[in-house]
Amino acid sequence: MLQQPVIVLSTPTPSASRGKAQLSNIQAAKTISDIIRTCLGPHAMLKMLLDPMGGIVLTNDGNAILREVEVAHPAAKSMIELSRTQDEEVGDGTTSVIILAGEVLASALPFIERNIHPINIIAGYKRALEDSLKFLNEVSVPININERKDIIKLIRATIGTKIVSQWGDLMCNLAYDAVRTVTTEVNGKREIDIKRYARVEKVPGGEIEESCVLDGVMVNKDVTHPKMRRFIRNPRVVLLDCPLEYKKGESQTNVEVTDESHWSRLLEIEEEQVKALCDDIIRVKPDIVFTEKGVSDIAQHFLLKAGITAIRRVKKTDNNRIARATGATIVNRTEELKDEDVGTQCGLFEVRKIGDEYFCFLVECKEPKACTILLRGPSKDVLQEIDRNLQDAMSVARNVMFEPRLCPGGGATEMALAVRLTEAAKGISGVEQWPYKAISEALLVIPRTLVQNCGGNAIKVLTQLRAKHSAGANSSWGIDGTSGKIVDMHEYGVWEPQAVKAQTLKTAIESACLLLRVDDIVSGVSQKGAGNQAQHAPEEAAAGPDEGER
Repeated sequence: MLQQPVIVLSTPTPSASRGKAQLSNIQAAKTISDIIRTCLGPHAMLKMLLDPMGGIVLTNDGNAILREVEVAHPAAKSMIELSRTQDEEVGDGTTSVIILAGEVLASALPFIERNIHPINIIAGYKRALEDSLKFLNEVSVPININERKDIIKLIRATIGTKIVSQWGDLMCNLAYDAVRTVTTEVNGKREIDIKRYARVEKVPGGEIEESCVLDGVMVNKDVTHPKMRRFIRNPRVVLLDCPLEYKKGESQTNVEVTDESHWSRLLEIEEEQVKALCDDIIRVKPDIVFTEKGVSDIAQHFLLKAGITAIRRVKKTDNNRIARATGATIVNRTEELKDEDVGTQCGLFEVRKIGDEYFCFLVECKEPKACTILLRGPSKDVLQEIDRNLQDAMSVARNVMFEPRLCPGGGATEMALAVRLTEAAKGISGVEQWPYKAISEALLVIPRTLVQNCGGNAIKVLTQLRAKHSAGANSSWGIDGTSGKIVDMHEYGVWEPQAVKAQTLKTAIESACLLLRVDDIVSGVSQKGAGNQAQHAPEEAAAGPDEGER
């Protein structure tokens, strides 16, 4: 039987000596980085995980793996947070950041064993980080974000290590189109909100090649009444955030009816109120009404008579996307509806049945600022992995829009930085020189892992690569993750956004510095529990004989 991976790393007791806390933290960090070391590069292996609900997750995404792993050690928990931070900040490089952070911490081990103070090690690391970020600007090259071909090439490099690489062209185009669609200018600043406005709808069945980016929005809903129209050209769209039902009393209202005529009057009032709501809507002559709340049967009747299609209980997030795509305004009270609140940018409304479910399509929108990515595939597991990979691809495209600079991939950037840091270390005097130089050695873990994961000879290939970089301005030479040989990235075409590389370096080195500052791990919970037990023990002992005598 498959079991969820549980890594138990013992927490040192409060009596542990000062150096032991750092050694324990380094060991924990190394263990976490070793788990996902095989998930780097085009020949990355997959991990099979059991989620808490008993479902199986198959992935080589560092963040997705570490989210499911249970750990007991506080330093290991801190390492897992790194991949989450990286994912939220730049959306890619979650595996690299863990591997690099583990190696940076491991490189501090010899210095701690020689009793070099952690503050001196941290000072060397911080200095190396500052210089690395400067060298990164020299290694990177600018890119024209309006050139579709260049951005597609970059996205291809991102998903080249993922499962979806076999449908490379399709996925690259999906990611690029989605990011271009949701890009807006607000007060002269570019805004790209992928999470809110680029929705991925996973529909099992069909071929993966059928996946597409809709020029509009798709919602998993059907019309409320079977006779309502399901196909409308150039519809007028009204969006509501209020129920089309009889308004009940705010507080618990009790009505006592003593006369039959009063009862019929109550029903008439209810009908009149619903009719007034519908009349407010009919006044602006819409074709479709979307509401986040319910629609009563009588409201459906009035809307149907007016030839209006109603769709109820739409999610707030979906309503926001429809508003962006159609140009409509979400209204909270039907009395406040005006002509300018009606959306007219949609070219076609259609209800289609895919598999067993009905979906509303609002497509052919003029300049939609929101979109839906429709993913088709053989099974839910495959679709979830494609979704994860697609999110990474979209994040990379977004990062480049904000910071249009690229660094060579395949470990070329790390090797270039390592060579430059080794040279710069010669000009540093004192103890700081050694931790500074250790960072240059730690950076080599990325190219080394790439070679190891495709079954190459790490020592031989790294020596060749270092020779290329030391010879001069060949900072674009890296490793072909498929064959394990060295190639020029300008010809091979693997590039990564500078924003991802810079964030990886910052997160890995700064977190290593943070963990090195910890000189003791104290557990307060167990002591408190032990103290309480000790207090209650004498009382229980005293109470025992009395009860017996009674």
